[in-house]
Amino acid sequence: MAISPKKKLESDLSEAFIKLQRDLLGRGPQETRTYIVRDMVIARFKGVLTVEEKHLVENEDGRKLVKKMRQVLREMYSKDFEDIVERCTGCKVLSSHSDISTKMGERIEVFIVDKDLERCIEIETKG
Repeated sequence: MAISPKKKLESDLSEAFIKLQRDLLGRGPQETRTYIVRDMVIARFKGVLTVEEKHLVENEDGRKLVKKMRQVLREMYSKDFEDIVERCTGCKVLSSHSDISTKMGERIEVFIVDKDLERCIEIETKG
């Protein structure tokens, strides 16, 4: 069975996100899933904490430190993530949002694009 164009794009985005994180941070997440929902690209990264960060998040000050450090890193590299979305989808990123769960060791990225990307893919597939 052939992979759908939407699933292929979601997979391509996941692979590009993983590669960027490996290039920037020296390691990538253990698992990445990307979902296209209407005008949003949502990426969920599992297993993002380093060994050192896992130790730090065991206490309140460490959690705050890890969250702040990850927030600063995200701000530094947000344009790189947005460029991936724009390159892969052909859409303009209007805004992006991120958060990390130090409890679960997961990070989420949400990109709002200028089109209903899910609908565009459906139309292309049927056309």
